Amino acid sequence: MDRAQKEQLVDELGQIFESSGVVVVAHYTGLTVAEMQDLRARARNAGGAVRVAKNRLAKIALEGKPCASIADLLTGMTVLTYSEDPVAAAKVAQEFAKENQKFVILGGAMGENALDVAGVESVSKMPSREELISTIAGMLGAPASNIAGAIGAPASNIASILSTIEDKAA
Repeated sequence: MDRAQKEQLVDELGQIFESSGVVVVAHYTGLTVAEMQDLRARARNAGGAVRVAKNRLAKIALEGKPCASIADLLTGMTVLTYSEDPVAAAKVAQEFAKENQKFVILGGAMGENALDVAGVESVSKMPSREELISTIAGMLGAPASNIAGAIGAPASNIASILSTIEDKAA
């Protein structure tokens, strides 16, 4: 890898560290290619990505970024799982770590906040952006459906009373 490629990689990593809502750092020693492809596919489906980069270049890219606190975690064979959604990457990493003992979460960062292993686990249990949006939409729609039900209820009650009266008269 020549100097220009390294500079380009540092720029790419810098953009990742700036734009990501969460970055999770993990060791992946012993994972097979198929297992790494599975991790990448899961991250892609959740709206995130997985990146393996040289620790030295990643540390250079971290300088001056909000998540610079993860520089100490970059030792050994590390992989970065990241996403714009502050929860997606943590969920993917946590689920993958439960299923695969070779994938060991070291910590991460959520903006300027450093996360330890327990912090990553806590973030992974939070609802995702889509879940929050659907919950809010359901809460907004509930009063309208209640009002529609309340408005329609007297009419249906009157109709059932009239049908009962007709049945008795017949």
